Amino acid sequence: MPRLQFVIASTRPGRVGPSVAAWAAEEARRHGGFDVETLDLAEIGLPFLDEPEHPSEAAYVHQHTKDWSATVSRGDAYVFVMPMYNGTFTAPLKNAVDFLYHEWQDKPVALLSYTAGPSGGVPAVEALRPILARIGFRPAERSISVPGIADLTGPDGFRAPAGLAGELGGVLDELAKLLADTDAAPAQV
Repeated sequence: MPRLQFVIASTRPGRVGPSVAAWAAEEARRHGGFDVETLDLAEIGLPFLDEPEHPSEAAYVHQHTKDWSATVSRGDAYVFVMPMYNGTFTAPLKNAVDFLYHEWQDKPVALLSYTAGPSGGVPAVEALRPILARIGFRPAERSISVPGIADLTGPDGFRAPAGLAGELGGVLDELAKLLADTDAAPAQV
């Protein structure tokens, strides 16, 4: 079964990303199409990109990069669970993506954004999409945006609004199709 990795992109104290990711990961388990793993950039603790060689060389010298490479390489597809900060995605997410290159190639990715305001993080999604495509990901067309996150989180975690589980299910179906399309593609000669 393909492995779907949920990557929590917020690293600040008081963040709600872990509760949103926990909800999404549980929904993915119910979906049944994936083995599910959650990766928390706050726990992984990558420094800002410190490798002397370009990531496309895969000549990693630091153990944290080798560990990150091995972790990401276990994944077949990804969902970035990302807040919007100042109209865009987080620096830790960009940094985590920039550390690697080959590990991301031709891998499906979906975006689940959230924000306190009414946009649900759509501007962050729109800012990240061209970067992901340039690196070699295959971004899902559909994404999930959650506005008003402060009203949906509390001591009991994330309370998904009506219909959000269905939206996530559609995104998971799209990721599964992208994976199947990859598996069915003829080998390059």
